[in-house]
Amino acid sequence: MADSDKAVSSFSSEQDIADFIRNANSVATHAPYSGPAQGRIVFAMDATASRQPHWDRAAHIQAEMFDAVGNIGTLDIQLVFFRGFGGCKASKWCRNAKELRDKMTSVQCRAGHTQIGRVLQHVINQSRKTPDQPIDALIYIGDCVEEDVDALGHLAGTLGMSGTRIFIFQDGGDPAAEAVFRDMCRLGNGAFARLDGSAASALADMLGAIASLIVGGFNALSLYEKSKKSASIGLLTDQLRR
Repeated sequence: MADSDKAVSSFSSEQDIADFIRNANSVATHAPYSGPAQGRIVFAMDATASRQPHWDRAAHIQAEMFDAVGNIGTLDIQLVFFRGFGGCKASKWCRNAKELRDKMTSVQCRAGHTQIGRVLQHVINQSRKTPDQPIDALIYIGDCVEEDVDALGHLAGTLGMSGTRIFIFQDGGDPAAEAVFRDMCRLGNGAFARLDGSAASALADMLGAIASLIVGGFNALSLYEKSKKSASIGLLTDQLRR
């Protein structure tokens, strides 16, 4: 991340994530590819202690985002996570599934409170910093909210007005968190879905659907939906088309 982006940190002395953040200060100078992608997504996750099993699952499922757009364009994804006391980290941009998976599997979840507001502010900062390469979507996976609801709504609305769609997948059934998440998605012109322990394939399908939409628009989303014949994708498309 650039030094001016104070929403998340790009440096830590902790050995287990040293490699993860070493090159996070500059997308332009450290990226191992050239040329703009057709879509840019921030993939954010709650990495507090209770979420380690869900984190490990998502680390492997995320490949569907790259696979879904393989024939229609390119996709850049940045991983952002929070954990512990005030720890919120961002990776460099990735353009293949293995690179992103390696970064995710290097992270160990730790106890702490949610920092969703910092994630939202980070996405706002990124789009402002590179207006020629805006963030098309924020995908967030988490289970609860421990922050000021009005502040989250304001940040979500700011993203929605700037053209960044918000997609949230909730693990668990906390009704208060669901209400906040749904409102954030509404303000961010995106969609919400709840997950359960058997939802690995559903999450993969929905991640692929989002990637298809971002890179190829609603036509690509429709083609992907037809190819998968997955009821879970309808949870997203119904909200997006309303």
